[in-house]
Amino acid sequence: MEGKYMKNTESKIVVAVDESKESMQALSWCLSNLVSHNSRNTLVLLYVKPPPPVYTSFDAAGYVFSSDIISALEKYGSDLVNSVMTRAESVIRSSGTNINVEKITGSGEAKDVICSIVNKLGADTLVMGSHGYGFFKRALLGSVSDYCAKHVKCPVVIVKHTDDK
Repeated sequence: MEGKYMKNTESKIVVAVDESKESMQALSWCLSNLVSHNSRNTLVLLYVKPPPPVYTSFDAAGYVFSSDIISALEKYGSDLVNSVMTRAESVIRSSGTNINVEKITGSGEAKDVICSIVNKLGADTLVMGSHGYGFFKRALLGSVSDYCAKHVKCPVVIVKHTDDK
């Protein structure tokens, strides 16, 4: 029976990555469980930067923000993206999987950007790590993975965090 999720078909798998070990575990799980070594799948690494702060000439205490401080903050954001993508590429290399990799960086509220990009790409699967927040923290912050599971058009795999890595 031919199906959309057979290993010999081409599919697009999006893995949401960030600075956390949970996201790298999700990537590792994806490479072990969703990707065959000779597949023609495309793995999309998706990183979402927080929305850029709005700078005014004066902050609350009346200090002027210099353009040097603003560019330092922007450089820090770029360094963070590069660091996360480098770690993700290392996980892929060590898996020994030969897969086509695309990298996308978005900016804004993570849950909205992830859903928008996944739906725009027509992804077949979204893989995310679970940060393992307790009930109260999740109730206050909301869960990005819960939100995405309800708002994307493809199956979502939420990889639970384990402490052994």
